[in-house]
Amino acid sequence: MTGALIALAAGGLLLMVLVVATAQPPSSVLPDREAYLTRWSQLHGGITPSRGPTRWWLGLVYVVAGPLARRGWQPNAVTLLGLWAFSALLPPAYAAGRWPLLGAPIVAFAGLMDGLDGGVAVLTGRATTFGYVLDSVVDRLAEVLALVALFALGAATGLVVAAGGAAALLEYTRARASGAGRGEIGRLTPGERPTRLVLIGAGMLGAGVFPAHARLAVSLAAGMMLAICGLSFAWLLADLSRRLSRSSD
Repeated sequence: MTGALIALAAGGLLLMVLVVATAQPPSSVLPDREAYLTRWSQLHGGITPSRGPTRWWLGLVYVVAGPLARRGWQPNAVTLLGLWAFSALLPPAYAAGRWPLLGAPIVAFAGLMDGLDGGVAVLTGRATTFGYVLDSVVDRLAEVLALVALFALGAATGLVVAAGGAAALLEYTRARASGAGRGEIGRLTPGERPTRLVLIGAGMLGAGVFPAHARLAVSLAAGMMLAICGLSFAWLLADLSRRLSRSSD
C-alpha cells in the first residue's frame, strides 16, 4: 500500500509539472455559459442540454473549467490527470477492509476530471481531433482501471470482463457510426459513462461499508453495468438502424 501511494503521488506530481509547463493562457475572452452550451451541443451531434442532469452537469463543468481555462491549462494535460485519478482507485481496492470507502470520492473526482478536459477545450477553442482521440483512448483505459478495482474486491473475472466488453461495445458502435461519415451521433442512452461511474463508485462504497460482503457489492455493481450497457447497446443499435437507413435512402 505504501509503495503504491508513493508511486501514485510521484505520478501526480509529474503530471502537475506537465500541466504548469504547458500552460498557455487563452488569447480571447472566454465564452459565457450559454455560448459554451451551444458550442458543446455542436460538438456532440446536436444534443440540446435544455434541462435535467445533463444541463446540470455541464453547468458544473463550466464553473470548474473556467479557472483552469483562464490559467491556460491544456485539455490534453487535463485528460492525463483524469487517467491518473482513476489509477488512484487501485490502492484502496487492493487494500480492502474499509479502504474502499475512498473509492466513491475518488470516482467522483475522476469523473469530474473526465469532463473538465472537454470543458477546457470548448472554453478555449482548443478542441482538436487528436484531443478527441486521446480522450476516447484514456476513457477506455480509465474504465479498465475501475473494473480492475472491482475485480480486486472480489467481482468474478467473467462478470468484470463482460461488463467491460458491453461498455466498450456501446462506445464502439457509436464511434463506428460516426466514422461512417454520419458525424457525431447525438443520442444518449442509460448506459452512458456517468451511469457506469456511479455504479462503480457505489460498488466500492458498498464494499467499504460492508467489508464482509465486498464481493457481493462489487458483483452487483458489475452485473448492473453489464445489464444496463447491454440494453443500451441494443437500443442504440436499433436507433442507428432506423436513422442511418433513412439517411441513405
